[in-house]
Amino acid sequence: MTTEHQASLLDTRNLGPLRVTRLGLGTMFMGGRTPRDESYRMLDRYLEAGGNFLDTADVYGDGESERTLAPWLAAHRDEVVVATKVGRPVSDLPGRGLAPDRVRAACDASLRRLGVDVIDLYQVHLPDPDTPLADTLEALDGLVRAGKVRALGASNFPAWLLAWAVGLQDRNGWAPFVALQPQYSLVERSIEVEVLPFCRAAGIGLIPWGPLGAGFLTGRYSRDAEPPAGSRMAGAADILEEARHRRAVERNFRAVNEAAAIARHRGATIAQIALAWLLGVEGVVAPIVGPRTLAQLDGLLTAADVALTAAEHARLAAHTSPPELYPYRMLAQQMGLGTLARLDRGRS
Repeated sequence: MTTEHQASLLDTRNLGPLRVTRLGLGTMFMGGRTPRDESYRMLDRYLEAGGNFLDTADVYGDGESERTLAPWLAAHRDEVVVATKVGRPVSDLPGRGLAPDRVRAACDASLRRLGVDVIDLYQVHLPDPDTPLADTLEALDGLVRAGKVRALGASNFPAWLLAWAVGLQDRNGWAPFVALQPQYSLVERSIEVEVLPFCRAAGIGLIPWGPLGAGFLTGRYSRDAEPPAGSRMAGAADILEEARHRRAVERNFRAVNEAAAIARHRGATIAQIALAWLLGVEGVVAPIVGPRTLAQLDGLLTAADVALTAAEHARLAAHTSPPELYPYRMLAQQMGLGTLARLDRGRS
């Protein structure tokens, strides 16, 4: 599960036809909670440190994140890989979801906001239950064929739907998903049951969102105190992933304590150790970090320099494993079934 070679932000990995650095920079707050001038300082700092992978979405700030990136991209377009997403409602585009006409219109709108000629990675933000999957995938393929998009990805897809999509793409010769952006961190590991093994087998790279558990893996929260005012948890509604009842549970606090112990030994921060753990998981290409300030970004950029030992990786993982479920438990224990064999996607 873990690799022990020394990594760094300057290392790169393949994501389909793209080559990206080990940490991606999420820009959700840029132009909103992060003012434009601070956003540009962060982008400059990330680029200077060797990073090249920027992730945004049309819905972030109702288009403001993409618009904020545009002037900076005008001077740095050839130095970065730009990813954005489609599917959620945006005020300057009618409707929501993944109907073909809306996918095409949303792509054009993102190109316009970003001020670019092509989107490197265009991601489906979440499934659309009201649109046939094949219709969406065919429309996405058309964007690649038109030269508006270089590669495709998905986000927040369950394993069964991702497998269905991959089957349709392979069978019809449509442009494939090369990346999945799921929630994944030391305190949210549900994807290890099905999604992660499938992505490994299908050759789909993981670019996790929420790699610090919406700030929980910074060590700022306590068992015995209310969440700090202004923190993500303090303001989170019960339906959100960072809601208190979901994050502030004993097993997660134990994982933070373990990370703190390793961090003290390594002269690192809890956040750096949590990111290093994620970078050591086979199949993870580039976690997407989403700092709000330059100081927060500076504290994360060296996380890729921390190479955990196999023992440290196991210590961290011991507290938050997903629950044992049928048939995975039975097959693992009785058949020795572990990671799936590589899928032969050339057959259709």
